[in-house]
Amino acid sequence: MGNWFTMPRLASQHGAALDHTNDLVHWVMLVLFVGWSLFFLYVLWRFRAKRNPVANHTGVTSHTSTWLEGAVAVVEAILLIGFSIPLWAERVAGFPAPQDATRVRVVAEQFAWNIHYPGPDGVFGKTDVKLVDVQSNPLGLDRSDPAAKDDVTTINQLHLPVGRPVLVQLSSKDVIHSFALQEMRVKQDAIPGTVTPVWFVPTVTTEEMRQRTGNPEFGYEISCAQLCGLGHYRMKGYVTIHTPEDFQKWMDEREAEQSASESEEDSVWK
Repeated sequence: MGNWFTMPRLASQHGAALDHTNDLVHWVMLVLFVGWSLFFLYVLWRFRAKRNPVANHTGVTSHTSTWLEGAVAVVEAILLIGFSIPLWAERVAGFPAPQDATRVRVVAEQFAWNIHYPGPDGVFGKTDVKLVDVQSNPLGLDRSDPAAKDDVTTINQLHLPVGRPVLVQLSSKDVIHSFALQEMRVKQDAIPGTVTPVWFVPTVTTEEMRQRTGNPEFGYEISCAQLCGLGHYRMKGYVTIHTPEDFQKWMDEREAEQSASESEEDSVWK
């Protein structure tokens, strides 16, 4: 993790450009803060009562402040038009093709993150609010749907492969939440009734980040960045970034577990 003066360690492809723009904004703000502070002190000294016992109704005739304000406006326009808008446009227009990405649904609720993978067929199974069960089926996944047979679901556990685009379909079951992955430089509101796509490319596996930080217990976290109720503080998820081989191994294990679970359920009903 970063220290108090830096951002958390970077672990996504697009994060460097965001950090660069963020640095530029903060440097400009520092220059403005120092400049206007010095100007304020100068004004206090220049127009002190001892030197100006009588009001001067003519006032300052110099246009220096006007030029300074114009320069500030130009710099801000450069930051906005030259950096921020192109960066935003790239994220909006550059979504990866679904077949080239790891697709996953993330459904927020008070106070958990429900994760849904489409399985080998690449198709998300149908969901039905009538099937929702907080303990056994929080997503209301209809296992009778052929497309849902191989789907994998978890709670608060998001597993992803490194070096491959991740396409998240973000939504909420109840109130507004905010999906935040600090090291990935990702933060997006999850809004009830709306599916919001988010994408990024992880570049550092969990194991590699543990080595970089010297912390064997390090783990990426999903935090909720929007106050969402009394349990907001404990709405935490965990992200594991694998090598492609380890991710496939994890998926195979989950699919096998799901298949075994369905077989048990079928035998019980029979």
